[in-house]
Amino acid sequence: MLASPAAPESAGPAAAPSPEGADRERARALRRMKLAATSFLVAAGLLYLIAVYAERGGAGGWARYARAAAEAGMIGGLADWFAVTALFRRPLGLPIPHTALIPTRKQALGRSLADFVGSQFLAPDVVRERILRSAVPRRVGEWLSQRDHAERVSAELAVGLRAGVGVLRDDDVRAALEEAVLTRLSGAPVAPVLGRILAEVVQDGAHHDLVDLAVRELQQWLQSNADTVIEAITAQAPRWSPRFVDDRVAAKVYTEALRVVGDVAADPQHPFRQSLDAYLARLAADLRTDPVTIERTEAAKRALLQRADVREAFGNLLAAGRRLLLELIDDPHSQLRRQLTDALAGLGEQLKAHGALADKVETWLADAAAYVVANYRDELTSLITDTVDRWDAQDASRRIELHVGRDLQYIRINGTVVGGLAGLAIYAITQLLP
Repeated sequence: MLASPAAPESAGPAAAPSPEGADRERARALRRMKLAATSFLVAAGLLYLIAVYAERGGAGGWARYARAAAEAGMIGGLADWFAVTALFRRPLGLPIPHTALIPTRKQALGRSLADFVGSQFLAPDVVRERILRSAVPRRVGEWLSQRDHAERVSAELAVGLRAGVGVLRDDDVRAALEEAVLTRLSGAPVAPVLGRILAEVVQDGAHHDLVDLAVRELQQWLQSNADTVIEAITAQAPRWSPRFVDDRVAAKVYTEALRVVGDVAADPQHPFRQSLDAYLARLAADLRTDPVTIERTEAAKRALLQRADVREAFGNLLAAGRRLLLELIDDPHSQLRRQLTDALAGLGEQLKAHGALADKVETWLADAAAYVVANYRDELTSLITDTVDRWDAQDASRRIELHVGRDLQYIRINGTVVGGLAGLAIYAITQLLP
């Protein structure tokens, strides 16, 4: 039995041929194979004629054996020619039922192919097992752990991010974010949110460090600017007050102020601190529950957001952030790019180690893929049926024949050869029977 030979390796350049050129080459190969298959059938016919004339001329038993083999070979060759041809067109143009299967039943074939792919390849268990067996996280980790590969991925991510950020102008960014942030913030109540945040801050004592910083800075400033403070106090004295009295009073006020600030800085439980905590706690409660406080806060927010200088400052901040981000993205040696590369390489090392992270990622991939094929299998396989439905029947038949018709001609050749051998064997067995 003949088999399709392996395609010869191309000795030309590695560049792929154009689709039109590839179709022309397939058409030539198909014509050659059709001619070869037909030649086997014609050879069987010639052998039959020779055997018949030889048998009528009184030739020996070989003529009968040759005629039997030739008859069976022609039958097998014709039958296989009919079968192969009936896939793509009506043999001899005759309206024989169940012929031209691909042009007339392409939609049914497309649905059958989609059902086969969906049941055999897109089954959740099959997809899950394939992903788990492929060890995708470990293989990705091995590739990503190499520094040059991590740099390549970070560069590609930077290109994508650059394209997304760079396509927007500063005015576009300002307008979009003003609409998304300022406009929404103007209509959203902020007092209850601020109240909850402030309550958490007071409860955790997170503001104490800020108070310590403010008190220490005030103490240092008072110590460094004694003359300035005293002169400012003296300037508020009435004109009729004697100068020496003003100086003594100002010095006393300054000393007392410095002492109070020092006491507050040194004593974490100072009454001033406790009063501040109590005030902030009351303010947090009022921001959440007191209508008057809530309305004042919202009015202040609206007035602040309606100020032109606030909107301008917001837009300038956004534009500056966008330009800074673009600079960091474009510079391959920037801190952002280096940290991204380090993070990717570190992720690769963790995945390569096949530890808990790799197991989680592998399980997540398998579960996600199984979920997709279980819930969207029909949508995925509809790509096959929709594509087949859009094909022109005759064009689809021609293209399929160009791709598989050459190999199908071996069926005709094998049918002729195997049919002849089978006929010869049957005739020989018949002659040996008593």
